[in-house]
Amino acid sequence: MKASDALGVILAAGKGTRMVPFSDRYPKPILPIAGKPLMAYQLEALYAAGIRDVVIVIGHLGYEVVRALGDGAQYGMKFKYVEQGATLGIAHAVSRLEKHVDRPFFLFLGDIFFETKRLDAMAKALLPGKCDGVLAVKTEKDLEAIKRNYVVLLGKKKDVVRVIEKPRHPRTNLKGCGLYLFDVTFFDAVRRTPRTAMRDEYEITDAIQIFIDDGYRVRALEIVQEDLNLTFAHDLLSLNLHVLRTHSGLRLSEGRSLIGRDVKIHRGARVEGSIVMDGAEIATPILVRDSLVFPREVVRRNRDMDRIIVSDGQEIDCRHVVASSDGAGGLEEP
Repeated sequence: MKASDALGVILAAGKGTRMVPFSDRYPKPILPIAGKPLMAYQLEALYAAGIRDVVIVIGHLGYEVVRALGDGAQYGMKFKYVEQGATLGIAHAVSRLEKHVDRPFFLFLGDIFFETKRLDAMAKALLPGKCDGVLAVKTEKDLEAIKRNYVVLLGKKKDVVRVIEKPRHPRTNLKGCGLYLFDVTFFDAVRRTPRTAMRDEYEITDAIQIFIDDGYRVRALEIVQEDLNLTFAHDLLSLNLHVLRTHSGLRLSEGRSLIGRDVKIHRGARVEGSIVMDGAEIATPILVRDSLVFPREVVRRNRDMDRIIVSDGQEIDCRHVVASSDGAGGLEEP
């Protein structure tokens, strides 16, 4: 099949409780990455594949997702929003989609930043009678990253035979990445997915295993180059700095920074390797390095700023977990 024949689905309903203080105001999928919502990157990938219809599952602060993304017109697409209700896991969110999905669908987890090769490869692999589901995977070197996700075991014909959620002792380094393509027959497995005892949720990996055990063929394709999760507050800074340093096409200032519209910067201040969003102000003659300033925030501190997020009048110090651009230690204590 062609990717343009598919529907796009993005899950954006989670509460993100470990993202405090951002989770009180922002659903994770619309947190800003280089000046635009995280989900915008997923939407752009779907658009590039020719997909124009997208279903978005919302829950926690769902109205903020709708406010940020609108009806899809700004992305050249058409959006339909579906309420998850109780947030009981990924398979539970997918179960709410059945009456809204009438064709094969790409499924994205909305709190993951993906860098992938073209989605066309997944679509080409989905062939009626030969392949009914495709999992985007990555050969992962980081053992801890594998333990936080799921692994994929392949059979002799390179089909997926097992998926194992959060393995303590992984038997493979082929990691699932939260990006999938399924035929509508997948909903039969989703309906029969049990609630887990350990997490009291409906796991997508259990649904996939039921799908495989029912005799459907699932393939794994290594199309993911990077998959960066938003789990903790400091992940937001790491991800912004990653995009700032690696993505071409950004209009950067002399200090390799991304400066939004109507930003005021004290003439004695320097901004290096940072993102200062629309309407913000650096009001004092300081050095701002490797930091993120949210829209309309005013920075009045008298000491230099290194690996700090400024949002809602608060400062989140990320120096203990986020590497600086030059590998050096932090500046003065805030």
